[in-house]
Amino acid sequence: MTVRKRPAHRPPYDPTEKDRLTVKVMTAGGIDQATIATVIGISKPTLRKYFRQEIRISAPEANAAVVQSLFQMATKGKNIAAAIWWTKARMGWSETNRVETTGPDGRPIESVVTYRWAESPKVK
Repeated sequence: MTVRKRPAHRPPYDPTEKDRLTVKVMTAGGIDQATIATVIGISKPTLRKYFRQEIRISAPEANAAVVQSLFQMATKGKNIAAAIWWTKARMGWSETNRVETTGPDGRPIESVVTYRWAESPKVK
């Protein structure tokens, strides 16, 4: 009778602070979990098991920091683009272009066509 040896198991994963920061930054940046797991060198289930908190809070924290920065720039007059974005995204404003299809004071458009006859070339 042959005795089968059990395969050697990996030691349990022990996340480092560097790994936690990497997961936090990559998650905040919108990078997918498969890519993050590959960078860290672990599987997706291991990523979710050991970094549940970082995955859950990183994106909302990053969004809050960006909103705070954007709000400061928009309200302190330091960035006109930030103020414009705020009015469009948060206040529903939009840019409009208006093309007039009538003449002055709403009257019809007047078209003037001028014909000019070319002189016949002189035959010598």
